[in-house]
Amino acid sequence: MGAEITTVGPDLVVVHHGTRAHRYEELEPGRVHELDGLEVETMPDPGGELLARFATVNDVHFGETRCGVVEGHEDEIGPILTAEPGEPPYPVTMNEAAIAEIQAAEVDAVFVKGDLTTDGTDEEYADFLETYGGAFGDRLTHVRGNHDAYEGRAYADWPLQRVDLPGATVVLLDTTVPFKSSGGLTHDQLDELDAIAADADRPVVVLGHHHVWDPRSKERNDTYFGIHPDWSERLVDIAARRPRIVGYFAGHTHRNRVRRFPQTGDMPWVEVACVKDYPGAWAEYRVHEGGIVQLHHRISSPEALAWTERTRGMYLGTYADYAFGKLSDRCFMLGR
Repeated sequence: MGAEITTVGPDLVVVHHGTRAHRYEELEPGRVHELDGLEVETMPDPGGELLARFATVNDVHFGETRCGVVEGHEDEIGPILTAEPGEPPYPVTMNEAAIAEIQAAEVDAVFVKGDLTTDGTDEEYADFLETYGGAFGDRLTHVRGNHDAYEGRAYADWPLQRVDLPGATVVLLDTTVPFKSSGGLTHDQLDELDAIAADADRPVVVLGHHHVWDPRSKERNDTYFGIHPDWSERLVDIAARRPRIVGYFAGHTHRNRVRRFPQTGDMPWVEVACVKDYPGAWAEYRVHEGGIVQLHHRISSPEALAWTERTRGMYLGTYADYAFGKLSDRCFMLGR
């Protein structure tokens, strides 16, 4: 495996070589550096004081034991992977390593964007709360995803949660529709978001489990895997008329991707890869006076990298290209 540039920020570059990570810090912003035989240009300085940091994770899947399963296609798409005998369950390995990295980053808040569990059981949710709540306490804000509501349980179903940080307001939406993989919203949620954005005195960052439907798409399906097209359009319309909204960030798809729509200009509509398998990710947001930086972090404990290198080849070898995304899907600046 050759060198992969995983993370690039104004002062940080991380290069991975399979199960080894090389981290370069205190770099000069906005210039080309030669690192590990590669030329890497750091982001420009976002400008102004660093006001806050927060982190997000999604698709943590407590309770999962078989990785790579596509329901109804197990004999066609593989491989299906499990933890080796004597190893902890891989969600434990990945989440504990993610938590350790987030704690080291000394963030002000942590947001978990759904799929806390695999089967939506009370036991799985209790494991999630013990692990993340024990680590972050009052700094933790979380919401359910589709996996958490397959059995109709109603935990973590708060419609809208708001956290005000220095320099940014973070709004976490519940996009889950019980018993379904696809998502939706309500008029009350969107009205409250609209009011928050209209009155905001700082950038508003919106989070949810499901990604939005592309308003340019010619296919408009009631079973769309993300937020239903009708509700997606309404969310895009709010973002278009409320410039304080600087980005929407989802999980659900287990990949890194950024899209931009004509109605909202440079504002990114973002999907962040999952914790539980390749590339094994969490996202850091650095809130500066001059803008907000998203940094994708590949979880880099030796155990985590060993697992995610195993899962790199899932889905007949197509998963790595799908999940990792381009550098511009992982690390970028918004709100300038």
